[in-house]
Amino acid sequence: MSFERRVLVWMCVLIAVNQLGFGGVVPALPLYAKSFGVSASAIGLAVAIYGLARFVVAMPTGQLCDRLGRRPTLAIGGIVSTLGNLWCAEAATFPEFIVARFLAGAGAGFVLTAGQVVLADITTPARRGRTMAIYHGVFIFAVGIGPFPGGLLADHLGLDAPFRAYAAASFLVTGLAWFAVGETRRLSHPVGGRGWGRGPTLITQMRLLAAQVGFVLVCLVGWVNAVVRTGGLFNIIPVLGSVRLGLSVAEIGGALALGSVIGLAVAYPTGMLVDRFGRKTVIVPATLLAGFSLLVFCFAPSYPWFTAACVLWGAAMSVGGSAPAAYAADLAPPGMNASAMSTYRMMSDFGYVVGPIVLGLVVDGYGSIAALVTAAALTILVGLAFRLFAPETHRNRG
Repeated sequence: MSFERRVLVWMCVLIAVNQLGFGGVVPALPLYAKSFGVSASAIGLAVAIYGLARFVVAMPTGQLCDRLGRRPTLAIGGIVSTLGNLWCAEAATFPEFIVARFLAGAGAGFVLTAGQVVLADITTPARRGRTMAIYHGVFIFAVGIGPFPGGLLADHLGLDAPFRAYAAASFLVTGLAWFAVGETRRLSHPVGGRGWGRGPTLITQMRLLAAQVGFVLVCLVGWVNAVVRTGGLFNIIPVLGSVRLGLSVAEIGGALALGSVIGLAVAYPTGMLVDRFGRKTVIVPATLLAGFSLLVFCFAPSYPWFTAACVLWGAAMSVGGSAPAAYAADLAPPGMNASAMSTYRMMSDFGYVVGPIVLGLVVDGYGSIAALVTAAALTILVGLAFRLFAPETHRNRG
């Protein structure tokens, strides 16, 4: 087995363990936060603070990847996540819990950003789409299945148990990062493997990346995908299904789970399309499909239509996770994989923070339908802008 393929296999194992732990706390998080006797908005803060931490550490993670290496940065992320989740389980007050959630989110940010950098290192444009798709498919599958064991742990061992399990998973991530994942930093540098200290400064790197219209637009795609996912799918759509269609929690969960399964099924085939026909050829319709699926949620008259919207969403988000990441990696100048991927990740995490807040304000002022229509319009506009102004970065003409 080649070095690159071996790294991919272990990175898939690592991210599966990490995201299984993340998914495990999803069903317990709001109930655990509520146990401190706080308001609904404060519970939302427990979600948003996690994304804020990931946003804050994204760029420093890229710098650590270049200075210390990818493997140590992944291991640091695992340790920080372990400490943060253990603290969550032991928190005595809500403010203490929020600080612990920030620490756990910072650890997750190290792992997720460094993981993207490793993928950029081990891939060439010819196979980047498929490699990103495999990794992202494992990612969404682990997140999707995580709530099942997490819910069982919460039911039988208490609401703090999923956080302890996530801490154990994060500790395992540390071991996998240090002992199994090979160091890939040398692969991102020009032949000769010189250290990063002789390369351009961070400000120069940012200027080089910002000067590329395609890079700015793909970061915008990642941002809007995160906005509509956290602000729409996580916050608005379950409530809309319950209030407007009278769906049970089980029905809503089943439809969303089906969307995740569809996303996993289409991950690798769309990765092949990304490599064969180009990144832009896939990113544009996927982004437009995501916007259209939000409109279907708005006007779904029955459960089958709600389920159809979940299927459309799952397919769109599966592509929306791998193809834009491949596009961003294509545009990274030699030796700048860490800066390019950490910037792309930072914009996505920024969407994680602002999505629930901004769309929540729209819901408060104008209602759920208006918020979803706003999200759909924003997504479609970004997709059209990418179609008009972003250049294609790779197409296999063979």
